[in-house]
Amino acid sequence: MTIARPLGLALAVALAATTLVPEAEARPRARRAKKFEANKTFGLGLMVGAPTAISGKYFYASDKAFDFGVGAMRYYRHRDGLHLHVDHLWHPVSLVSTASFELPLYLGLGLRIFDFDDNANDDGVAIGVRAPIGIAFDFNTAPIDIFIELALVADFFVDYGDRYDGDVNGAVGFRYYFE
Repeated sequence: MTIARPLGLALAVALAATTLVPEAEARPRARRAKKFEANKTFGLGLMVGAPTAISGKYFYASDKAFDFGVGAMRYYRHRDGLHLHVDHLWHPVSLVSTASFELPLYLGLGLRIFDFDDNANDDGVAIGVRAPIGIAFDFNTAPIDIFIELALVADFFVDYGDRYDGDVNGAVGFRYYFE
């Protein structure tokens, strides 16, 4: 059997499919991403995960903000304690823009302090940097946002048996905006 026969059959089927099938409309394409512009100023709320904390966010420009978290965290190494972080965030693009909400992507860089005890009741402190990336469901008609975030963490000072440590933290949360 030569390749000409199957190739001819495939071309005949393709031609029949394109000429005999009724015309159909294509689905509309999603709108292109656009630059995000915040319509809120300061919000407070809760985040659950790593860390579980009170979360705040302050937009000082239309696409730049500071966020913070004050709360507790429990690591897989059985370390738990107080976690504090402050991040500078950039919102370069809104992935979805509708009348009811925006879906901005954000990236950031910040600091964190983790004061912990382990399961042997040894104390320790870790100080490091955070690099969060996330999306926020920023509602246009309500003063709230809901966010999902992952943060790469690199501790450069650990007052414990480790000297350097890295991790990925993840959390979901919401904030109510007062302004």
